[in-house]
Amino acid sequence: MTKKSNLKSADEQSFIERHFEAGLWSTRFIILTGVVFSVLAAVTLFLIGSYEIIVSIWHYITHMQEDLKAAHSELLVHVIGAVDLYLIGVVLMIFGFGIYELFISKIDIAREDEDVTILEIKDLDELKNKIIKVIIMVLIVTFFERVLKMEYSEPLEMLYFALSIFALSFGVYLIRKHN
Repeated sequence: MTKKSNLKSADEQSFIERHFEAGLWSTRFIILTGVVFSVLAAVTLFLIGSYEIIVSIWHYITHMQEDLKAAHSELLVHVIGAVDLYLIGVVLMIFGFGIYELFISKIDIAREDEDVTILEIKDLDELKNKIIKVIIMVLIVTFFERVLKMEYSEPLEMLYFALSIFALSFGVYLIRKHN
């Protein structure tokens, strides 16, 4: 028995039922607003991240003679901040593509390249899992950025830092093991 045999034919449905269901099914296209704005936000974050890297490199080159160590640290913090923006952009792209594929249609042009599997999303749980993994990477990068800005004065602070890195690493290990 196929799934379609349980469906009513157009003759078996009332006029109201047929048109109401068609209208209800069409409301899924509201997803397109989320898709468009997610991709637009992702592109914006990539542009801002790139701008931040360009400005920080320029600042590094022009202020390098003053204090080389401070210039290195500042460049590293800004580049890591830009990577953070890129990762958030990736989350938004995965979200936009994922909800499009789940609610509207498969992206056929993406399916032509069999090596690209990022868009193979079969259900909301799979989309959620992909987004969670990237969000965890964002948190790790953000943590690393904040740690670089911190000043350490006591050995206990270094111990907290080491424990934090261990906790993040263990979390990543558990996520990879789950796969």
